[in-house]
Amino acid sequence: MTRSLGERLGAVDELLLAPIARGYRRILAGRRRPNSLTVAACLVAGAVLAVAVWQADRAAPATDMSVGQVVKVGVEPNGSIPGYAESSRAELDKLAAEGAPEAYALVTLTEYLPPESLTPILAGVAVSAVYVRVPLAGEQTEIVRIPVTKVPVDVVTGMGQIADRKSREAAEYAAKLTASPAADLVAVYESGQRVAAAERDAYAQHCACAYAAVVRATPAALEPLAHRAGVRVVDVAPEIRRLDRAVFWPPLPEQRTIAIPPGDTQG
Repeated sequence: MTRSLGERLGAVDELLLAPIARGYRRILAGRRRPNSLTVAACLVAGAVLAVAVWQADRAAPATDMSVGQVVKVGVEPNGSIPGYAESSRAELDKLAAEGAPEAYALVTLTEYLPPESLTPILAGVAVSAVYVRVPLAGEQTEIVRIPVTKVPVDVVTGMGQIADRKSREAAEYAAKLTASPAADLVAVYESGQRVAAAERDAYAQHCACAYAAVVRATPAALEPLAHRAGVRVVDVAPEIRRLDRAVFWPPLPEQRTIAIPPGDTQG
């Protein structure tokens, strides 16, 4: 089938501009791609010459150059917590002095808090997530990231959902114990049932389990937050463009020197 003039011009435009756009995206490495400006000319009807110029967004989606690139924020395993806190403070001061724009930041707390205690600490910033963990002495309880837009309502809702899941986990372990497992698995199932039940009970009561949050604000707004009672570190991360490509490692409140797994006796 014969293509229209507009279709033919669009094909030429795509052929010429695509290589240029790809090179431009490599240079800008992750910045939003600008709209393409396409100029079409020379439509002759009889003795009249008309020149049409238009601006159009490309219909094809831009190649996402950040695929596979993950931003890590926080303290990596076995990293120094005091060193992390110092470098985070310096970076926040620098960005605030420069008047940098809004960015995501990881806010870690000095202690585990119940949902309602988060409200005064996180006031004035947009909250994206809250990290929770039941602080059972000597146990590696699960670290859970709760998606949040409203504090404390969404945190309470998230804790209720975790409590339901932990209830099912405890029941599953109990069922395994009644099925006469191998001797070397009995202790594993008993520990799993005990910890899951303890987590269920804690979350059902909206426990003091929150210890970190992911927020978004300008560095200037994050500076006063960093000085609020209960705040340990504010780690601003302007390099984050998408939260689904970011990994957060907030240090646990009980750990002061080295970041290690929950339940480890060191730190």
